[in-house]
Amino acid sequence: MRIDRYLEYAKDVKNALLDGKPVVALESTILSHNLPYPENIEIVKKVGGIIESQGAVPATIAIIKGRIKIGLTKEELEFLGESREIKKASRRDIPMILAREEHGATTVAATMVLADLAKIKVFVTGAIGGVHCGAETTFDVSADLEELSRTNVAVVCAGVKPTQDIGRTLEVLESKGVPVIGYGTSEFPAFYTAKSGYGVNTFVEDEKELALAIKFKWALGLKGGVVAANPIPIEDALDQDLIDRSVEEGFMEGKKENIQGKAWTAYLHNRIKSNVGDAWIKSNGALLYNNAKVGAALAKELNDILYR
Repeated sequence: MRIDRYLEYAKDVKNALLDGKPVVALESTILSHNLPYPENIEIVKKVGGIIESQGAVPATIAIIKGRIKIGLTKEELEFLGESREIKKASRRDIPMILAREEHGATTVAATMVLADLAKIKVFVTGAIGGVHCGAETTFDVSADLEELSRTNVAVVCAGVKPTQDIGRTLEVLESKGVPVIGYGTSEFPAFYTAKSGYGVNTFVEDEKELALAIKFKWALGLKGGVVAANPIPIEDALDQDLIDRSVEEGFMEGKKENIQGKAWTAYLHNRIKSNVGDAWIKSNGALLYNNAKVGAALAKELNDILYR
């Protein structure tokens, strides 16, 4: 089977790849599952505009009617943003969604798989998945971490959400040999805030050094991605104490309500959202815009280093 028969490229993305121009992958769960309509559409369009203004081409990845979309039309973007028929697609879900000709919004893991298939080496997202609360008994660990250990795509993100077990997440990444590099920071960010209390492996001040490190990693045959941890701008961060208190109180209340396994993440995130109001949407947008700038700059530099 030739899987490339199932890939459909947006015209600008196809031309960029053929011409050797930098392309930045974007996930589609942000459209279908993470942000409310119509803010989801507005934010993704602005992210794309920022990437374009930096000299790269954005490619939102999704599955529509059993076809792998590498870049979306305006109509497809609206469809994913409005429809309630979109499945959340991780690595394990891709084959069945294709077989049944269904619609799928790609997670970090699935976006990495499909970006690699399309030969796109840089991916911008909000946060990677991590080790979930209570994973010591539930073994609930995001597929994103395994994908980072095997797929050669650099992921620019604002760390992991504070609803995850950040310490254990970093331990898993370390054990799998995934470099966690702070972009202008020595502290691993926690999505809504620039600080988590945990360090990174190392940090870089610019995209040139980051791109060079990525080149050496892959040239050495060290398979897997790189986490470029880019903190939310301070002026757009949510109140650290409020976030910490929301999570702590959420844990106490959740135990009383007998919250179990996978339900913890959504429960704690809803607790944060109820405490901060609509500010969480603004912060989501701000960190994505910031990641888009870094991702586009990295894609340009990495493109030059890998293919010149």
